[in-house]
Amino acid sequence: MSNVSEEVKTADWKSEKHVPVIECKEAAAAGEPTPVKVTLGKEVAHPNTTTHHIRWIDLYFTPEGAQAPYHVARFEFTAHGESVAGADEGPVYTHHEAQTSITISKGGTLQAMSYCNIHGLWESSREIEVS
Repeated sequence: MSNVSEEVKTADWKSEKHVPVIECKEAAAAGEPTPVKVTLGKEVAHPNTTTHHIRWIDLYFTPEGAQAPYHVARFEFTAHGESVAGADEGPVYTHHEAQTSITISKGGTLQAMSYCNIHGLWESSREIEVS
């Protein structure tokens, strides 16, 4: 039996459609809201169908020197074309893209984890400084 942490995959988002892409400024102003956008499929499109889709993205922040990350946000994507008429016949699809703002007092690491209903858990990270 494996641990969940052993199941988390990572790769370069420029060549792998499952890896979350974290977009934000390299440096945030201390105490000021800083926009953070997380997407998937930036370079290689990820399907968004009833049978193959991204279910959620979690965003974490680990300040420099901290022992554990802070859970910043969870974005759930729950409409993938499901319908009583059949798969991919529905009138609405949620796209796997989310944006929030964070206010930080020290630099650290942003981490994003996504879940594909077929290919499992994927993660990426990005450093952010405070100016």
